[in-house]
Amino acid sequence: MLTQTAVASLLAALAGFSQAQPPAPAAPSAPAAPAAEPVATISTTTAPPPTKLKLKVETLLSNLEVPWDIAFCPDGRMIFTERAGRVRMFTDGKLVEQPMLTLTDSWKQPAENGLMGLCIHPQFATNHYVYLAYGRVPADKSETRDVRVVRYTEKDNQLVEPKVLITGFPAGSNHAGCRVRFGPDGKLYITTGESFQMKLAQDMMSLGGKILRINDDGTVPTDNPFVGKEGVRPEIYTFGCRNPQGIDWQAGTNIMFECEHGPSGEAGQGGDEFNVIDKPGLNMGWPLIHHGSTQDGMQSPLIEWTPSVAPSGGVFYNSDAIPGLKGSYLVSTLRGAAIYRIILDGRKVTGQETLFSGNGRLRCLVVGPDGAIYVATSNKDGRGRAGKQDDRILKITAEK
Repeated sequence: MLTQTAVASLLAALAGFSQAQPPAPAAPSAPAAPAAEPVATISTTTAPPPTKLKLKVETLLSNLEVPWDIAFCPDGRMIFTERAGRVRMFTDGKLVEQPMLTLTDSWKQPAENGLMGLCIHPQFATNHYVYLAYGRVPADKSETRDVRVVRYTEKDNQLVEPKVLITGFPAGSNHAGCRVRFGPDGKLYITTGESFQMKLAQDMMSLGGKILRINDDGTVPTDNPFVGKEGVRPEIYTFGCRNPQGIDWQAGTNIMFECEHGPSGEAGQGGDEFNVIDKPGLNMGWPLIHHGSTQDGMQSPLIEWTPSVAPSGGVFYNSDAIPGLKGSYLVSTLRGAAIYRIILDGRKVTGQETLFSGNGRLRCLVVGPDGAIYVATSNKDGRGRAGKQDDRILKITAEK
């Protein structure tokens, strides 16, 4: 374990690319996590030649406002969030005019914050639970802004009966996270950013710069890695993250893979990461390791993207609908303006390629029940160049 002196020294070394930060507290011991050697370090300029996949791309929805996340109900309804604070529904081939929910207290643009992550409960067909993550700006200025996760119940195409599950994620205009996904264990996993306060990633009393794990009702699982440890929030599953937004689990192994935004311009270019998280309690290293540096007890990335691609979402493709893609991890990117395909052999990266590009910044992607890839553009987010139809949700299928 790093001592406070060692942590302080490492943080001081980072002063060349960020404002000086006070020393982070030494992290408590976690389950054994030997230093991982990078399996692959691949830049976008050294990817293998593209496969000869023929893809059909069509615009499913247009004129949206920064769609952030997408989910499918068992009956085929598609729901999605818009960062401005609306939850929308697409069903029977058309967009329902009235939103399912309009938040009045969510963070407004311009900012990376706002209404973000969305997922439905694995037993949605019986309980109709929908989970949202958003940055809250209370009307009472004496209250503290935060990012939180709230459970709603869907009734007659409306979201009602809000139940706040967890609050207190750091809330700034940038680096807010915040993806929510159910894992194969039935637990809810939440990615949180460190709001440009890099020390928070190693601060075990902060929920920032982490991946959290809670039960579907907001309680803490008794088998979380830090339950019962003094000075540690029990919701923490993994720490030392910067701004993770893409998580999914590999079929057959149930191992979590994750992608997150790296330092980019703060320390030269690049540093975005693709990671394997194969144990609870891992220290992913930010801000103590990055750009190829290593440290005992910290997890090194499988891929580091340089120059930066700004990975915004990630999903395994487990369908047979697009031949040749099954088992690949797909990453949507903002700065990269593309979907990257990562080819894996178990935990080993064997290659990557650009699967799709040409529609500007891409915010998220999911695989629908039909095996199509649904991807949201993010050209109205203040950093892109919006076209006449932006923002859009695109549907990608195999060309017949």
